[in-house]
Amino acid sequence: MEHRKKIILRAIVENYITDAEPIGSKFLSSKLDEAAQLSSATLRNEMASLESLGYLEHPHTSAGRVPTAKGYRMYVDELMAQHRLTLSEMEAINRAMKIKMKALDEVLAEAGRLVAQ
Repeated sequence: MEHRKKIILRAIVENYITDAEPIGSKFLSSKLDEAAQLSSATLRNEMASLESLGYLEHPHTSAGRVPTAKGYRMYVDELMAQHRLTLSEMEAINRAMKIKMKALDEVLAEAGRLVAQ
C-alpha cells in the first residue's frame, strides 16, 4: 500500500475510534498534519481507493467512510504507533501480577480445603 494511503487510513481509524462517527474528506483534511495536507478531492479519491481495496466502507451515500475489519487489521499490524513501557511501568505491572497471582493461589488453596471437607 502506498505511503499516502497508509497516512489516510491511520487518520481515519484513529479519528473513528475517538469519535465513532464516519470520517469525511473535509474533516480529515483538517486532522492531517501539515506535511500530509491534501485537498478534499485528493482525499475523496484516496478514500474511494481504500474502499475498493476493502479497508473502508461507506455506511450511506452522504456519510463519510468507516474502517472495515480489514482496515482495523492493517492499522493494528502496521500503522498503530508502538508504545514502549518504561522500567517503572513494567515494575508496576509485575507487582500487580504478583498480587493477583498470590490472591489466586489463596482462592485455590481455600477451594481445595473446602473440597477436602
